[in-house]
Amino acid sequence: MSTVYLAADHAGFKLKEHLKKFLFKQGYTVMDLGPEKLARDDDYPDYAFKVARQVIKSDQAKGILVCHNGVGVCIAAGKVRGIRATQAFNPKMAKEAVGDDNANVLCLGQGYLKDKEAEKIVLSFLKADFSGLKRHQRRLDKIKRMEIK
Repeated sequence: MSTVYLAADHAGFKLKEHLKKFLFKQGYTVMDLGPEKLARDDDYPDYAFKVARQVIKSDQAKGILVCHNGVGVCIAAGKVRGIRATQAFNPKMAKEAVGDDNANVLCLGQGYLKDKEAEKIVLSFLKADFSGLKRHQRRLDKIKRMEIK
C-alpha cells in the first residue's frame, strides 16, 4: 500500500481526523501533515503545499486534503508541478480521476460530505490505478509540457 499524506485547514479538521483513524484501520501508512489541533486562523494553502511536496517525491504516494468545500485546497495543490489534484463527489468519480487522469491528490469538502461518504470516496481513490491508455497518457504528457514552460 502507498503512503497517504493527509492535511486540512480548520474547516476540514474534523473530517481529516476521522479519515486518519479510518485509514489506519484499513492498514494504510498515514502521514498527518497538520494541523495537530484545530486552529481557526490557519490557511489552507500552507497544508496543500505540504501535502503536494511530499506526494511528488514518490510515484506511489497519494495525498488527501480537506477544507470546507475542497476547492481551495485543490487549487493550491494543483500549483505544485507534478500534482494532479481532483475533487470527487462519489466513488466512481474518484476512481475515474485516477484511472483516466492519474490523479495523485484527492480534495474533499467537509461541509458537503458525511463521514461514511468520504470513506467510500477515499477508498475508491486509493485503490484505483491509472489505466495507461494511450489517449490518457497523451493528455497527461501535454500537461507535463505545460508545467515545464
